[in-house]
Amino acid sequence: MTHARNAAMALVALLLVVGGAWASWSSAQHVLLSQGREHGTLTVTGCTDETCSGTFASEDPSSKRKSLTIPRSVAVEQGATIPVVVKPDTDEGVRTGWAGGLHAWLPLGGALLLAAPVVGGGLRLSRTAWSLAGIGGGILVAAFYAL
Repeated sequence: MTHARNAAMALVALLLVVGGAWASWSSAQHVLLSQGREHGTLTVTGCTDETCSGTFASEDPSSKRKSLTIPRSVAVEQGATIPVVVKPDTDEGVRTGWAGGLHAWLPLGGALLLAAPVVGGGLRLSRTAWSLAGIGGGILVAAFYAL
């Protein structure tokens, strides 16, 4: 019975971490693997509840793109200039640099924090749980200060 409980707790913790990594990767891949993609800056002109849009100034002088949208975060204000990379075949951008990278990995940080009590309480691995919580909390705090 103990082995079944440990296996169930390990599966729950693994699902949390894999789910967080999967959710993060949709934005993080564009920040981490940005070579060969269109780079530039976005000057925010307006925001809705979910997205912000504005004028896009590409680093490539031959670019025809004039406007772009990005997912809204609490740190985006009207008039702000943000470095971005454009998602291929879309008019959507992703914030780059340290702030963008940390923002992209927020779901993983939250998943690590959620997995920590499962690992600590369910698997009785307190050092591992404290490590997961420290890494997850570190990602969240770093993203807060970077944005």
